[in-house]
Amino acid sequence: MISVVIGGGTMGAGVAHLFLAGGHEVVLVEAGADRALAARRAVEASLAKAAERGKLDAVPHELLKNLTVVERLDDVAAGASLVVEAVPEDVELKRQVLKAAANACPNAVLASNTSSLSISAIAEGLPGERVLGMHFFNPVPVQQLVELVHHDGVSADVVARVRGWAEELGKTVIEVRDAPGFATSRLGVAVGMEAIRMLEEGVASAEDIDTGMRLGYGWPMGPLRLTDLVGLDVRLAIAEHLAAELGPRFEPPRLLRDKVAAGQLGRKTGRGFFTW
Repeated sequence: MISVVIGGGTMGAGVAHLFLAGGHEVVLVEAGADRALAARRAVEASLAKAAERGKLDAVPHELLKNLTVVERLDDVAAGASLVVEAVPEDVELKRQVLKAAANACPNAVLASNTSSLSISAIAEGLPGERVLGMHFFNPVPVQQLVELVHHDGVSADVVARVRGWAEELGKTVIEVRDAPGFATSRLGVAVGMEAIRMLEEGVASAEDIDTGMRLGYGWPMGPLRLTDLVGLDVRLAIAEHLAAELGPRFEPPRLLRDKVAAGQLGRKTGRGFFTW
């Protein structure tokens, strides 16, 4: 099976790793020579780390023989069965990327890895019967869940096929209808915003808030550390989108806006609610 991943950032590299480990041939698309090289190295590092931890059944360099990194979608094999876009959270950008993919890969399912944007909006002007949301979680090779999001126009056969592929990769699948924030982002952001408000109000320290959720509710990671991992800028954008769609209960706290304005974006900048 040939799978295409568009976008070689953290999520895209993780999806490429997952597909390679599952026996797929993978075409990873990332514009620009430097960024394409960085994307390849990210996949290589991810596979190597998994092998060191005993979480990979194959030798990384053998899997990498099935990876092709290209700078342009035009170079993608027309025989791809699945395209997953993992570009930044912008409806128009995602629509443009998937439109190009629809032309380049005429038989492929077109999946968006968006965590909150409307799949119906992304599918406008596209062959909607083969468009759906395929929301992975970071780190993709480790997190068990895949959230499949379907809109009114998607084919039931497409949903069934993608569910089968995800389960073959060892993932657990939940299905949700297209609604703001789907199921997971809506709940996760609600808890994350309240945790930030508690920190802002001096209710407890960041460490104690997170420890309370880990030990009291069984979360593997507290909401503030998770926000650092996802990126404060990413969480802010999602919260703003949900506030616009669902109302002021999702309005981002001032503390989050201030940290993003100061460039404290979490792990990727070395500082967010914690120091990395």
